[in-house]
Amino acid sequence: MAIQQLFLGIDCGTQGTKAIILDVLSGQVLGQGAAAHSLISGANGRREQDTAQWLEAFALATRRALLAANIDGQRILGIGVSGQQHGLVLLDEQGQVLRPAKLWCDTETTAQNDRLLKHLGGEKGSLERLGVVIAPGYTVSKLLWTQEQYPDVFAHIAHILLPHDYLNFWLTGRRCSEYGDASGTGYFNVRTRQWDLQLLRDIDPSGRLQAALPELIDAHQAVGTVLPGIAEQLGINPQALVSSGGGDNMMGAIGTGNIKPGAITMSLGSSGTVYAYAEQPKVSADAAVATFCSSTGGWLPLICTMNLTNATESIRALFDLDIERFNALVAQAPIGAEGVCMLPFLNGERVPALPHATGSVLGLTLSNLTRANLCRAVVEGTTFGLRYGLDLLRHNGLQSQRICLIGGGARSAVWRQIVADTLNMNVVCPEQSEAAALGAAIQAAWCTSRANGHELSLADLCERCVKFDPPSETLPIAQNVAASQLAYERYRQHVATL
Repeated sequence: MAIQQLFLGIDCGTQGTKAIILDVLSGQVLGQGAAAHSLISGANGRREQDTAQWLEAFALATRRALLAANIDGQRILGIGVSGQQHGLVLLDEQGQVLRPAKLWCDTETTAQNDRLLKHLGGEKGSLERLGVVIAPGYTVSKLLWTQEQYPDVFAHIAHILLPHDYLNFWLTGRRCSEYGDASGTGYFNVRTRQWDLQLLRDIDPSGRLQAALPELIDAHQAVGTVLPGIAEQLGINPQALVSSGGGDNMMGAIGTGNIKPGAITMSLGSSGTVYAYAEQPKVSADAAVATFCSSTGGWLPLICTMNLTNATESIRALFDLDIERFNALVAQAPIGAEGVCMLPFLNGERVPALPHATGSVLGLTLSNLTRANLCRAVVEGTTFGLRYGLDLLRHNGLQSQRICLIGGGARSAVWRQIVADTLNMNVVCPEQSEAAALGAAIQAAWCTSRANGHELSLADLCERCVKFDPPSETLPIAQNVAASQLAYERYRQHVATL
Protein backbone atom coordinates (compact mmCIF):
# COMPACT_ATOMS: atom_id res chain seq x y z
CA MET A 1 0.00 0.00 0.00
CA ALA A 2 1.33 3.43 -0.95
CA ILE A 3 2.51 5.66 1.92
CA GLN A 4 0.05 8.48 2.59
CA GLN A 5 -0.01 11.59 4.80
CA LEU A 6 -3.65 12.43 5.41
CA PHE A 7 -5.14 15.74 6.49
CA LEU A 8 -8.72 16.90 7.05
CA GLY A 9 -9.76 20.31 5.66
CA ILE A 10 -13.03 21.86 6.86
CA ASP A 11 -14.84 24.89 5.44
CA CYS A 12 -17.74 26.13 7.58
CA GLY A 13 -19.64 28.53 5.30
CA THR A 14 -22.99 30.28 5.30
CA GLN A 15 -24.88 27.54 3.49
CA GLY A 16 -23.10 24.50 4.90
CA THR A 17 -19.92 22.76 5.97
CA LYS A 18 -17.60 21.00 3.50
CA ALA A 19 -14.94 18.46 4.45
CA ILE A 20 -12.12 17.03 2.34
CA ILE A 21 -9.48 14.35 2.99
CA LEU A 22 -6.15 15.31 1.39
CA ASP A 23 -3.10 13.10 0.90
CA VAL A 24 -0.26 15.63 0.74
CA LEU A 25 2.26 13.09 -0.61
CA SER A 26 0.31 12.47 -3.82
CA GLY A 27 -1.50 15.85 -3.74
CA GLN A 28 -4.80 14.01 -4.23
CA VAL A 29 -8.15 14.72 -2.57
CA LEU A 30 -9.35 11.22 -1.58
CA GLY A 31 -12.84 12.00 -0.32
CA GLN A 32 -15.31 14.80 0.30
CA GLY A 33 -18.39 15.30 2.46
CA ALA A 34 -20.91 18.08 3.08
CA ALA A 35 -23.79 19.01 5.41
CA ALA A 36 -26.17 21.99 5.22
CA HIS A 37 -26.88 24.89 7.62
CA SER A 38 -30.00 27.05 7.82
CA LEU A 39 -30.20 30.81 8.33
CA ILE A 40 -32.11 32.89 10.88
CA SER A 41 -33.28 35.88 8.82
CA GLY A 42 -35.26 39.04 9.48
CA ALA A 43 -36.57 41.82 7.23
CA ASN A 44 -34.46 44.26 9.29
CA GLY A 45 -31.26 42.70 7.90
CA ARG A 46 -30.79 40.07 10.62
CA ARG A 47 -28.69 37.12 9.43
CA GLU A 48 -27.73 34.69 12.19
CA GLN A 49 -26.95 31.01 12.69
CA ASP A 50 -27.28 28.52 15.52
CA THR A 51 -23.70 27.43 16.28
CA ALA A 52 -24.92 23.94 17.28
CA GLN A 53 -25.69 23.42 13.58
CA TRP A 54 -22.03 24.04 12.76
CA LEU A 55 -20.90 21.31 15.16
CA GLU A 56 -23.44 18.80 13.83
CA ALA A 57 -22.50 19.65 10.22
CA PHE A 58 -18.76 19.42 11.06
CA ALA A 59 -19.20 15.87 12.39
CA LEU A 60 -21.53 14.77 9.59
CA ALA A 61 -19.37 16.23 6.77
CA THR A 62 -16.25 14.65 8.31
CA ARG A 63 -17.83 11.20 8.59
CA ARG A 64 -19.08 11.46 4.99
CA ALA A 65 -15.62 12.47 3.73
CA LEU A 66 -13.95 9.57 5.59
CA LEU A 67 -16.53 7.17 4.16
CA ALA A 68 -16.04 8.53 0.61
CA ALA A 69 -12.26 8.19 0.99
CA ASN A 70 -12.69 4.73 2.51
CA ILE A 71 -10.02 5.40 5.12
CA ASP A 72 -9.70 4.96 8.87
CA GLY A 73 -9.97 8.34 10.62
CA GLN A 74 -7.18 7.27 13.00
CA ARG A 75 -4.77 7.97 10.12
CA ILE A 76 -5.61 11.70 10.03
CA LEU A 77 -2.48 13.66 11.08
CA GLY A 78 -3.94 17.16 11.20
CA ILE A 79 -7.03 19.32 10.76
CA GLY A 80 -7.40 22.80 9.30
CA VAL A 81 -10.56 24.89 9.69
CA SER A 82 -11.77 27.63 7.35
CA GLY A 83 -14.69 29.75 8.56
CA GLN A 84 -16.94 32.51 7.30
CA GLN A 85 -15.33 35.80 8.30
CA HIS A 86 -16.65 38.57 10.60
CA GLY A 87 -19.18 36.41 12.50
CA LEU A 88 -19.60 36.96 16.25
CA VAL A 89 -19.69 34.00 18.67
CA LEU A 90 -20.08 34.97 22.35
CA LEU A 91 -19.28 32.53 25.17
CA ASP A 92 -19.88 32.70 28.92
CA GLU A 93 -17.40 31.64 31.66
CA GLN A 94 -18.35 27.97 31.13
CA GLY A 95 -17.64 28.19 27.40
CA GLN A 96 -21.35 28.02 26.50
CA VAL A 97 -22.64 30.00 23.51
CA LEU A 98 -24.76 32.95 24.71
CA ARG A 99 -26.85 33.61 21.57
CA PRO A 100 -26.95 32.75 17.83
CA ALA A 101 -23.89 33.89 15.87
CA LYS A 102 -24.34 37.12 13.93
CA LEU A 103 -22.93 36.60 10.41
CA TRP A 104 -20.90 38.56 7.84
CA CYS A 105 -24.07 39.23 5.80
CA ASP A 106 -26.00 40.68 8.76
CA THR A 107 -26.85 44.37 8.19
CA GLU A 108 -28.96 44.86 11.33
CA THR A 109 -25.99 46.61 12.98
CA THR A 110 -25.61 49.31 10.29
CA ALA A 111 -26.63 52.10 12.71
CA GLN A 112 -24.03 50.96 15.26
CA ASN A 113 -21.37 50.74 12.54
CA ASP A 114 -22.18 54.29 11.40
CA ARG A 115 -21.69 55.58 14.95
CA LEU A 116 -18.44 53.65 15.43
CA LEU A 117 -17.13 54.92 12.08
CA LYS A 118 -17.92 58.49 13.14
CA HIS A 119 -16.14 57.83 16.46
CA LEU A 120 -13.03 56.70 14.52
CA GLY A 121 -13.05 59.92 12.47
CA GLY A 122 -14.87 58.59 9.42
CA GLU A 123 -13.35 56.50 6.64
CA LYS A 124 -10.07 58.42 6.74
CA GLY A 125 -9.72 58.01 10.51
CA SER A 126 -10.58 54.30 10.36
CA LEU A 127 -8.00 53.71 7.60
CA GLU A 128 -5.30 55.61 9.49
CA ARG A 129 -5.98 53.83 12.76
CA LEU A 130 -6.83 50.26 11.73
CA GLY A 131 -5.71 49.99 8.08
CA VAL A 132 -9.32 49.10 7.11
CA VAL A 133 -12.61 50.97 6.99
CA ILE A 134 -15.10 49.18 9.24
CA ALA A 135 -18.25 48.05 7.40
CA PRO A 136 -21.63 46.88 8.76
CA GLY A 137 -20.68 43.22 8.29
CA TYR A 138 -17.56 43.49 10.51
CA THR A 139 -17.56 42.11 14.06
CA VAL A 140 -17.10 45.34 16.01
CA SER A 141 -20.57 46.78 15.35
CA LYS A 142 -22.07 43.44 16.41
CA LEU A 143 -20.52 43.95 19.87
CA LEU A 144 -22.02 47.42 20.27
CA TRP A 145 -25.38 46.10 18.98
CA THR A 146 -25.32 43.27 21.55
CA GLN A 147 -24.58 45.76 24.33
CA GLU A 148 -27.57 47.90 23.31
CA GLN A 149 -30.08 45.19 22.35
CA TYR A 150 -29.15 42.38 24.76
CA PRO A 151 -27.56 43.95 27.89
CA ASP A 152 -28.15 40.74 29.87
CA VAL A 153 -26.21 38.71 27.27
CA PHE A 154 -23.50 41.38 27.15
CA ALA A 155 -23.07 41.17 30.94
CA HIS A 156 -22.19 37.48 30.66
CA ILE A 157 -19.59 37.75 27.86
CA ALA A 158 -16.39 35.95 28.87
CA HIS A 159 -15.00 35.11 25.41
CA ILE A 160 -15.35 36.69 21.95
CA LEU A 161 -14.61 34.37 19.03
CA LEU A 162 -14.93 34.33 15.25
CA PRO A 163 -16.65 31.28 13.66
CA HIS A 164 -13.42 29.45 12.85
CA ASP A 165 -11.97 30.35 16.29
CA TYR A 166 -15.06 28.79 17.88
CA LEU A 167 -14.65 25.57 15.90
CA ASN A 168 -10.97 25.40 16.92
CA PHE A 169 -12.07 25.92 20.56
CA TRP A 170 -14.61 23.11 20.23
CA LEU A 171 -11.91 20.84 18.79
CA THR A 172 -9.10 21.67 21.24
CA GLY A 173 -10.47 23.63 24.21
CA ARG A 174 -8.09 26.52 23.36
CA ARG A 175 -9.28 30.03 22.51
CA CYS A 176 -7.05 31.78 19.99
CA SER A 177 -7.21 33.67 16.70
CA GLU A 178 -4.83 34.16 13.77
CA TYR A 179 -4.06 37.42 12.00
CA GLY A 180 -5.96 36.81 8.75
CA ASP A 181 -9.40 36.22 10.25
CA ALA A 182 -8.74 38.79 13.03
CA SER A 183 -8.26 41.42 10.29
CA GLY A 184 -12.02 41.42 9.62
CA THR A 185 -13.11 42.20 13.18
CA GLY A 186 -12.78 45.99 13.05
CA TYR A 187 -10.84 46.02 16.34
CA PHE A 188 -7.54 44.82 14.87
CA ASN A 189 -4.70 46.87 13.34
CA VAL A 190 -3.64 45.16 10.11
CA ARG A 191 -0.31 47.02 9.97
CA THR A 192 0.92 46.17 13.47
CA ARG A 193 -1.05 42.87 13.71
CA GLN A 194 -2.41 43.74 17.16
CA TRP A 195 -5.85 44.17 18.73
CA ASP A 196 -7.02 47.78 19.10
CA LEU A 197 -7.80 47.54 22.81
CA GLN A 198 -8.76 51.21 23.15
CA LEU A 199 -11.64 50.83 20.68
CA LEU A 200 -13.11 48.03 22.80
CA ARG A 201 -12.61 50.15 25.95
CA ASP A 202 -14.51 52.94 24.21
CA ILE A 203 -17.47 50.56 23.76
CA ASP A 204 -17.21 49.23 27.31
CA PRO A 205 -14.89 51.04 29.79
CA SER A 206 -15.11 48.14 32.26
CA GLY A 207 -12.54 46.20 30.23
CA ARG A 208 -14.90 43.21 29.81
CA LEU A 209 -14.44 43.06 26.01
CA GLN A 210 -10.68 43.45 26.20
CA ALA A 211 -10.48 40.57 28.69
CA ALA A 212 -12.65 38.40 26.42
CA LEU A 213 -10.29 38.55 23.42
CA PRO A 214 -8.54 35.36 22.29
CA GLU A 215 -4.74 35.26 22.09
CA LEU A 216 -3.25 35.90 18.66
CA ILE A 217 -1.10 33.22 17.01
CA ASP A 218 0.90 33.03 13.78
CA ALA A 219 -0.58 31.24 10.77
CA HIS A 220 2.04 28.47 10.93
CA GLN A 221 1.32 27.66 14.59
CA ALA A 222 -0.85 24.76 15.71
CA VAL A 223 -3.69 25.42 18.16
CA GLY A 224 -3.35 21.99 19.80
CA THR A 225 -4.52 18.39 19.53
CA VAL A 226 -8.15 17.24 19.31
CA LEU A 227 -9.95 16.64 22.62
CA PRO A 228 -10.46 12.86 23.12
CA GLY A 229 -14.28 13.10 23.28
CA ILE A 230 -14.45 15.16 20.08
CA ALA A 231 -11.98 12.85 18.31
CA GLU A 232 -14.25 9.92 19.20
CA GLN A 233 -17.33 11.78 17.95
CA LEU A 234 -15.61 12.58 14.64
CA GLY A 235 -14.03 9.15 14.32
CA ILE A 236 -10.51 10.57 13.98
CA ASN A 237 -7.09 10.33 15.60
CA PRO A 238 -6.98 12.20 18.97
CA GLN A 239 -3.33 13.05 18.29
CA ALA A 240 -4.30 15.00 15.13
CA LEU A 241 -2.94 18.56 15.30
CA VAL A 242 -5.35 21.45 14.69
CA SER A 243 -3.70 24.26 12.68
CA SER A 244 -4.38 27.97 13.18
CA GLY A 245 -6.97 27.85 10.38
CA GLY A 246 -8.37 31.14 9.11
CA GLY A 247 -11.12 32.99 7.30
CA ASP A 248 -12.62 31.46 4.16
CA ASN A 249 -10.91 33.98 1.89
CA MET A 250 -7.52 33.38 3.51
CA MET A 251 -7.92 29.60 3.16
CA GLY A 252 -9.24 30.04 -0.41
CA ALA A 253 -6.02 31.90 -1.21
CA ILE A 254 -3.93 28.91 -0.04
CA GLY A 255 -6.26 26.50 -1.86
CA THR A 256 -5.69 28.34 -5.15
CA GLY A 257 -1.93 28.76 -4.67
CA ASN A 258 -2.39 32.52 -4.16
CA ILE A 259 0.56 32.86 -1.76
CA LYS A 260 2.87 35.14 -3.74
CA PRO A 261 2.35 38.34 -5.78
CA GLY A 262 0.87 38.01 -9.27
CA ALA A 263 -2.10 35.72 -8.64
CA ILE A 264 -5.73 36.83 -8.29
CA THR A 265 -8.49 34.66 -6.85
CA MET A 266 -12.15 35.47 -7.52
CA SER A 267 -14.89 33.64 -5.64
CA LEU A 268 -18.42 33.34 -7.02
CA GLY A 269 -20.17 32.20 -3.82
CA SER A 270 -23.03 33.60 -1.70
CA SER A 271 -20.91 36.73 -1.70
CA GLY A 272 -18.35 37.67 -4.33
CA THR A 273 -14.72 38.26 -3.41
CA VAL A 274 -11.56 39.22 -5.28
CA TYR A 275 -8.20 39.06 -3.55
CA ALA A 276 -4.45 38.89 -4.18
CA TYR A 277 -1.33 38.32 -2.09
CA ALA A 278 0.90 41.25 -1.06
CA GLU A 279 4.21 41.20 0.83
CA GLN A 280 3.62 44.58 2.47
CA PRO A 281 0.53 46.18 4.07
CA LYS A 282 0.07 48.80 1.35
CA VAL A 283 -3.26 50.18 2.55
CA SER A 284 -5.47 51.50 -0.25
CA ALA A 285 -6.95 54.98 0.14
CA ASP A 286 -10.23 53.50 -1.11
CA ALA A 287 -12.53 52.44 1.72
CA ALA A 288 -13.85 49.45 -0.23
CA VAL A 289 -10.44 47.71 -0.37
CA ALA A 290 -9.81 45.70 2.80
CA THR A 291 -6.07 45.15 3.29
CA PHE A 292 -6.46 42.07 5.48
CA CYS A 293 -3.56 39.93 6.67
CA SER A 294 -3.17 36.62 4.86
CA SER A 295 -3.02 33.29 6.71
CA THR A 296 0.45 32.72 5.26
CA GLY A 297 2.42 35.56 6.85
CA GLY A 298 1.71 38.35 4.34
CA TRP A 299 -1.30 40.46 3.41
CA LEU A 300 -4.39 39.85 1.27
CA PRO A 301 -5.92 43.04 -0.22
CA LEU A 302 -9.54 42.09 -0.83
CA ILE A 303 -12.89 43.41 -2.01
CA CYS A 304 -16.19 41.77 -1.15
CA THR A 305 -19.61 42.17 -2.75
CA MET A 306 -22.63 41.19 -0.64
CA ASN A 307 -24.69 39.80 -3.52
CA LEU A 308 -23.73 37.03 -5.86
CA THR A 309 -25.29 33.58 -6.04
CA ASN A 310 -27.97 34.77 -3.60
CA ALA A 311 -29.13 37.09 -6.42
CA THR A 312 -28.84 34.54 -9.25
CA GLU A 313 -30.61 31.91 -7.11
CA SER A 314 -33.46 34.37 -6.44
CA ILE A 315 -34.07 34.80 -10.19
CA ARG A 316 -33.74 31.06 -10.74
CA ALA A 317 -36.35 30.40 -8.03
CA LEU A 318 -38.64 33.15 -9.38
CA PHE A 319 -38.79 31.43 -12.80
CA ASP A 320 -38.59 27.90 -11.33
CA LEU A 321 -35.50 27.03 -13.42
CA ASP A 322 -32.94 24.30 -12.85
CA ILE A 323 -29.25 25.24 -13.28
CA GLU A 324 -29.03 23.91 -16.86
CA ARG A 325 -32.10 25.84 -18.05
CA PHE A 326 -30.95 29.00 -16.26
CA ASN A 327 -27.51 28.83 -17.92
CA ALA A 328 -29.12 28.16 -21.31
CA LEU A 329 -31.27 31.31 -20.95
CA VAL A 330 -28.22 33.38 -19.90
CA ALA A 331 -26.39 32.16 -23.03
CA GLN A 332 -29.44 32.84 -25.22
CA ALA A 333 -29.57 36.58 -24.34
CA PRO A 334 -27.07 38.95 -25.98
CA ILE A 335 -24.30 40.73 -24.05
CA GLY A 336 -25.91 43.69 -22.27
CA ALA A 337 -29.28 41.84 -22.18
CA GLU A 338 -30.77 44.22 -24.80
CA GLY A 339 -30.46 47.13 -22.36
CA VAL A 340 -31.83 45.35 -19.27
CA CYS A 341 -29.56 46.20 -16.33
CA MET A 342 -29.91 44.72 -12.87
CA LEU A 343 -28.42 46.28 -9.75
CA PRO A 344 -28.60 43.11 -7.63
CA PHE A 345 -28.26 44.80 -4.23
CA LEU A 346 -30.76 42.51 -2.50
CA ASN A 347 -28.76 42.52 0.74
CA GLY A 348 -27.49 46.12 0.66
CA GLU A 349 -24.03 46.36 -0.93
CA ARG A 350 -20.42 46.83 0.17
CA VAL A 351 -18.79 47.24 -3.29
CA PRO A 352 -20.02 49.66 -4.58
CA ALA A 353 -20.47 51.06 -1.04
CA LEU A 354 -24.29 51.21 -0.80
CA PRO A 355 -25.27 49.52 2.52
CA HIS A 356 -28.85 50.83 2.37
CA ALA A 357 -29.47 50.02 -1.30
CA THR A 358 -32.10 47.62 -2.56
CA GLY A 359 -32.13 45.71 -5.84
CA SER A 360 -33.53 47.19 -9.03
CA VAL A 361 -34.07 46.28 -12.70
CA LEU A 362 -33.58 49.16 -15.14
CA GLY A 363 -33.98 49.72 -18.85
CA LEU A 364 -37.09 47.57 -19.34
CA THR A 365 -39.18 48.00 -22.51
CA LEU A 366 -42.04 46.03 -24.04
CA SER A 367 -39.61 44.26 -26.35
CA ASN A 368 -36.73 43.39 -23.97
CA LEU A 369 -38.70 42.10 -20.96
CA THR A 370 -37.84 38.41 -21.36
CA ARG A 371 -36.78 35.66 -19.00
CA ALA A 372 -33.51 35.28 -20.90
CA ASN A 373 -32.64 38.98 -20.52
CA LEU A 374 -33.47 38.96 -16.80
CA CYS A 375 -31.36 35.83 -16.26
CA ARG A 376 -28.44 37.38 -18.14
CA ALA A 377 -28.88 40.73 -16.37
CA VAL A 378 -28.52 39.19 -12.91
CA VAL A 379 -25.30 37.36 -13.88
CA GLU A 380 -23.91 40.47 -15.56
CA GLY A 381 -24.95 42.72 -12.65
CA THR A 382 -23.15 40.58 -10.06
CA THR A 383 -20.07 40.27 -12.31
CA PHE A 384 -19.99 44.06 -12.87
CA GLY A 385 -19.78 44.51 -9.08
CA LEU A 386 -16.66 42.32 -9.07
CA ARG A 387 -15.19 44.26 -12.01
CA TYR A 388 -15.82 47.47 -10.03
CA GLY A 389 -13.88 45.96 -7.13
CA LEU A 390 -11.07 44.59 -9.29
CA ASP A 391 -10.55 48.06 -10.77
CA LEU A 392 -10.09 49.38 -7.21
CA LEU A 393 -7.46 46.69 -6.54
CA ARG A 394 -5.73 47.55 -9.83
CA HIS A 395 -5.56 51.21 -8.77
CA ASN A 396 -3.73 49.93 -5.70
CA GLY A 397 -0.99 48.43 -7.89
CA LEU A 398 -2.34 44.91 -8.29
CA GLN A 399 -1.27 43.17 -11.51
CA SER A 400 -2.04 39.75 -12.92
CA GLN A 401 -2.54 38.06 -16.27
CA ARG A 402 -4.97 35.44 -15.04
CA ILE A 403 -7.83 34.96 -12.60
CA CYS A 404 -8.42 31.77 -10.67
CA LEU A 405 -12.19 31.35 -10.34
CA ILE A 406 -13.75 29.42 -7.44
CA GLY A 407 -17.19 29.05 -5.82
CA GLY A 408 -20.47 27.64 -7.09
CA GLY A 409 -20.81 30.12 -9.96
CA ALA A 410 -17.44 29.03 -11.39
CA ARG A 411 -18.99 25.72 -12.49
CA SER A 412 -21.02 27.59 -15.15
CA ALA A 413 -19.20 27.83 -18.52
CA VAL A 414 -21.37 30.77 -19.60
CA TRP A 415 -20.56 32.66 -16.36
CA ARG A 416 -16.84 31.97 -16.82
CA GLN A 417 -17.06 33.53 -20.30
CA ILE A 418 -18.90 36.58 -18.90
CA VAL A 419 -16.13 37.00 -16.28
CA ALA A 420 -13.37 36.66 -18.92
CA ASP A 421 -15.06 39.18 -21.24
CA THR A 422 -16.01 41.67 -18.49
CA LEU A 423 -12.53 41.67 -16.95
CA ASN A 424 -10.68 41.12 -20.25
CA MET A 425 -8.55 38.45 -18.58
CA ASN A 426 -7.93 34.71 -18.90
CA VAL A 427 -9.94 32.70 -16.39
CA VAL A 428 -9.18 29.21 -15.05
CA CYS A 429 -10.69 27.04 -12.30
CA PRO A 430 -8.79 24.80 -9.92
CA GLU A 431 -9.51 21.07 -10.15
CA GLN A 432 -10.68 21.17 -6.53
CA SER A 433 -13.69 23.50 -6.37
CA GLU A 434 -13.71 23.50 -2.54
CA ALA A 435 -10.68 25.79 -2.43
CA ALA A 436 -11.16 26.94 1.19
CA ALA A 437 -11.38 23.36 2.52
CA LEU A 438 -8.34 22.41 0.41
CA GLY A 439 -6.42 25.45 1.69
CA ALA A 440 -7.30 24.48 5.27
CA ALA A 441 -5.96 20.95 4.71
CA ILE A 442 -2.74 22.30 3.11
CA GLN A 443 -2.27 24.72 6.03
CA ALA A 444 -2.78 21.79 8.46
CA ALA A 445 0.03 19.89 6.69
CA TRP A 446 2.27 22.99 6.88
CA CYS A 447 1.61 23.47 10.62
CA THR A 448 2.05 19.76 11.38
CA SER A 449 5.35 19.57 9.50
CA ARG A 450 6.68 22.59 11.43
CA ALA A 451 5.51 21.15 14.75
CA ASN A 452 7.37 17.92 13.93
CA GLY A 453 10.54 19.76 12.97
CA HIS A 454 10.34 18.90 9.24
CA GLU A 455 9.72 22.28 7.62
CA LEU A 456 7.66 21.53 4.50
CA SER A 457 7.42 24.84 2.65
CA LEU A 458 3.95 26.14 1.94
CA ALA A 459 5.03 26.84 -1.66
CA ASP A 460 6.00 23.16 -2.14
CA LEU A 461 2.70 21.99 -0.63
CA CYS A 462 0.68 24.29 -2.92
CA GLU A 463 2.76 23.20 -5.92
CA ARG A 464 1.89 19.57 -5.16
CA CYS A 465 -1.74 19.90 -4.07
CA VAL A 466 -3.22 22.82 -6.09
CA LYS A 467 -4.01 21.69 -9.62
CA PHE A 468 -5.77 23.65 -12.35
CA ASP A 469 -8.41 22.30 -14.71
CA PRO A 470 -7.29 22.88 -18.35
CA PRO A 471 -10.82 22.41 -19.87
CA SER A 472 -12.08 25.28 -17.66
CA GLU A 473 -9.61 27.80 -19.12
CA THR A 474 -11.64 30.60 -20.70
CA LEU A 475 -10.18 33.40 -22.81
CA PRO A 476 -11.79 36.78 -23.49
CA ILE A 477 -13.22 37.23 -27.01
CA ALA A 478 -12.34 40.63 -28.52
CA GLN A 479 -15.83 41.64 -29.75
CA ASN A 480 -17.38 40.39 -26.49
CA VAL A 481 -14.95 42.55 -24.49
CA ALA A 482 -16.09 45.69 -26.35
CA ALA A 483 -19.80 44.87 -25.88
CA SER A 484 -19.25 44.00 -22.21
CA GLN A 485 -17.46 47.31 -21.66
CA LEU A 486 -20.49 49.22 -22.97
CA ALA A 487 -22.83 47.25 -20.70
CA TYR A 488 -20.49 47.84 -17.75
CA GLU A 489 -20.44 51.60 -18.42
CA ARG A 490 -24.26 51.58 -18.39
CA TYR A 491 -24.13 49.76 -15.02
CA ARG A 492 -21.71 52.41 -13.68
CA GLN A 493 -24.08 55.20 -14.76
CA HIS A 494 -27.01 53.51 -12.98
CA VAL A 495 -24.92 53.04 -9.82
CA ALA A 496 -23.90 56.72 -9.94
CA THR A 497 -27.57 57.78 -9.74
CA LEU A 498 -27.84 55.92 -6.41
